[in-house]
Amino acid sequence: MAYVLWTQFLKHNPKNPHWPDRDRFVLSAGHGSMLIYALLHLTGYELPLDELKNFRQWGSRTPGHPEYHLTPGIETTTGPLGQGFGNAVGFAMAEAFLAAHFNREGHSLIDHHTYALVSDGDLMEGVAAEAASLAGHLKLGKLIMLYDDNRISLAAPTSVTFSENVAQRFEAYGWHTQTVEDGNNLDAIAAAITQARAVTDRPSIINVRTIIGYGSPNKADSPAAHGSPLGEEEVRLAKQNLGWPLEPEFLIPDEVLTHFRAAIKSGAQQEADWNARFAAYEQAYPELAAAFKQAFAGQLPDDWAARVPTFAPDEKGTATRNTSGKVLNAIAGQVPTFLGGDADLAGSTKTLIDSDGDFSPEDYGQRNLRFGVREHAMGSIANALALHGGIIKPYTATFLTFSDYMRPAIRLAALMGVEPVFIFTHDSIGLGEDGPTHQPIEHVAALEAIPNLIVFRPADANETVEAWKAAMEHHGGPVALIFTRQNVPTLDPAALREGVAKGGYILSDSEGAPDVLLLSRGSEVHLALAAQARLTSEDVKARVVSIPSMTRFLQQDQVYIDTVLPPDVRARVAVEAGIRMPWDAVLQGGAFIGLDRFGESAPYTTIYEKLGITVEAVVNAAMKELKGVSA
Repeated sequence: MAYVLWTQFLKHNPKNPHWPDRDRFVLSAGHGSMLIYALLHLTGYELPLDELKNFRQWGSRTPGHPEYHLTPGIETTTGPLGQGFGNAVGFAMAEAFLAAHFNREGHSLIDHHTYALVSDGDLMEGVAAEAASLAGHLKLGKLIMLYDDNRISLAAPTSVTFSENVAQRFEAYGWHTQTVEDGNNLDAIAAAITQARAVTDRPSIINVRTIIGYGSPNKADSPAAHGSPLGEEEVRLAKQNLGWPLEPEFLIPDEVLTHFRAAIKSGAQQEADWNARFAAYEQAYPELAAAFKQAFAGQLPDDWAARVPTFAPDEKGTATRNTSGKVLNAIAGQVPTFLGGDADLAGSTKTLIDSDGDFSPEDYGQRNLRFGVREHAMGSIANALALHGGIIKPYTATFLTFSDYMRPAIRLAALMGVEPVFIFTHDSIGLGEDGPTHQPIEHVAALEAIPNLIVFRPADANETVEAWKAAMEHHGGPVALIFTRQNVPTLDPAALREGVAKGGYILSDSEGAPDVLLLSRGSEVHLALAAQARLTSEDVKARVVSIPSMTRFLQQDQVYIDTVLPPDVRARVAVEAGIRMPWDAVLQGGAFIGLDRFGESAPYTTIYEKLGITVEAVVNAAMKELKGVSA
């Protein structure tokens, strides 16, 4: 399958792996990583044979599963099964949107296919089902999946666990399906790909019957060929069986290399033809061409934040999800390829772009992506939107408790260093009557445990503005923005803005050196402020520190951290409607007012009171800490 695709159909330039209009190839069955490494080396990418010889070793560019950014020509990190399938759907959505946005009659800048090689394991995973259902609904005609139907999984034949009719399943999703009975019949595979490319109103899947470990006399067509090396003796027998020379160990005949390296010349010509088309486009549409270049460079327009509002102090305030919606729309008005969507919760997450309609087969140029109740696919699709190029900071939205459904995709975004914005609302017991199934307790901490993910939980409207600005300007990884359902007071914007981007700052200081530090974030910051007022009336000097992003705050230099949290102030109290774990990094053994249990179904004010997250609890903890320090 891969040989036919890469030598007859795939549009790519080995000398420029980032050419915008290349076809995307996803090895979703990432455990077969040596396949793509071999293809990259043979077709002329900057992956020398020594790297293949160093397979899965420290410091190599040929790790056990393909990794984006590490190896030229790898479009996405795959290995966790089903993720590559979801990524492929996202690549196809990106192509459809960008084509609708930039192409003009007689000027086609974006016109490429997405191909993925998927396995039985990919198709067993729920994320693939979610993504396949959405792809069929969206009629993504430039998406072609090659299904390696070898009927063997790691532990046993697939007959033990997987007996569905895959073709019928995908027909029900709205896909075009074909079957090739012999995976070594190159002409049949080529004919099937040709037919799939001709079907433009549906995605396609080609079921190709293959034999795992083909050529191995003792391990072919068995789980023994799946997860472990054949072994030196079995490799020798396989070479003999296939009529291949035993030596040298790594043999690439000259005629084979010449055959594959033809991709260099053809790829250069394809890109040159595209460059000529772009020059004509630039002459006809100079402003669009400039926007195209900026988008594919991943750059924000200079005026991207021009419409972002600030908010006057207001005791009544508003929910931070509402403010987020206003900021999101302000950004969308300035950044044409900023787009995203939600898991059937737009009315609750406030994440619709008001000026646009829904991305659909009738109009792929619209920017509201309706993912349906498919959080896991939503995450993997968003990663591909960010990976594809041309789309600036794609975003997703759902309730915070459902971040668990997205976690594998969020983790891969962080691992790859790509930059989607993951929006989570209904951030605490503050959502009230929906009860403990929907009230996140450990979720902020769980997200903060992911390396290279920046998490913000702002306290009010103006912190929300600054968190969005920080997210848009952050590079090298994803950002999670976490917002309230309930109203929270709006703080004075002059008091706090610069410190939000640093993750933490002095929100309200005492007159003179503080006796106690009150630390918080999100909606509970307002409890800390009220506790400060109460303590001040009792002649206790309290400093309120807002830490909307623990991850970002702990990245600051020690001088800044010590300025905000003086080391000699040992009396410290943190308050958050969640678990203690993140706060131990700054508490120095101090007190924590929070939760070590699930919530309840009741009005949110009642829940806070009954579970002991109150101003009184903060004040009492502060007084106890002060007594302990003085003792």
